Amino acid sequence: MIDFTPSSIAVQVGPFPVYWYGIAYAVGLAVAYAVMVGQARRLGHDPGPLGNGLIVVAVAALIGGRLYHVIDQFNACGPGQPCYSQDLLKIILPPYSGLGAFGGIVTGSLAFIAYCRWAKIDAWAYADIVAPGLFTMQAIARWGNFFNQELYGPPTNGPLGIAIDCAHRVVPYTCDAYPLTTTFFTPLFLYESISGALGALALIWLARRKPRWYRSGDLLAIFFIWYSVVRFLLENLRTGNWKLDGIPTAQLFSIGFVLVALAIVAYRHRPRGTAAPSTA
Repeated sequence: MIDFTPSSIAVQVGPFPVYWYGIAYAVGLAVAYAVMVGQARRLGHDPGPLGNGLIVVAVAALIGGRLYHVIDQFNACGPGQPCYSQDLLKIILPPYSGLGAFGGIVTGSLAFIAYCRWAKIDAWAYADIVAPGLFTMQAIARWGNFFNQELYGPPTNGPLGIAIDCAHRVVPYTCDAYPLTTTFFTPLFLYESISGALGALALIWLARRKPRWYRSGDLLAIFFIWYSVVRFLLENLRTGNWKLDGIPTAQLFSIGFVLVALAIVAYRHRPRGTAAPSTA
């Protein structure tokens, strides 16, 4: 059990606070870039386009992730909730309380496609270069949720439970119903972080082996399926999330991304006579 509640602020520089969430995002990007450079060399491609491409995609993902989160929590007012509907400035002003991963993946993917066309590089090949970096980013950046005391599930007696202070409790887990000193919660951020680390290792291992069935684009498809299945399952433990007709929107996105991944696999593994040349 983790029985302390962290501060979201890492250091105060004059009147400007530096938040752990931003640090986690920045560190995640830096390590993801290093992983992608290694992946590019491993697959025999030029890592040069990755620098500018990472900036373009990261900005687009940040915008999309923030938009998804704001829509998700727009009318969620109460303890631990940002309440954007009553104060629109909270949408753009720190401290940021979170990003929606699926929103970031959608806008980041669109920016990635546009950048590959502009730079005249093979989008399928570079998708497999980027895929383990996405997992790496997830594994590191999710710790920003820990410092923001968010992305947690129901009370648990398991050894990995975390404490959440009263100001960051979501309904129905208020301190009135669940005493502060005796209640610990399921660390969903940690499960996503572990999943990201394992996913990155798996994709790097596959890139090293280059199995006979491999086609460029397969690693991205694996990322979509892996991430979506894990998120679909964990979403059952969340409360107060964005829903459409009673179904968590993240689960609908998960299903959509699995279908996209299967389409990628079907397209890239067409019969040899008509398939696009592999860059493996």
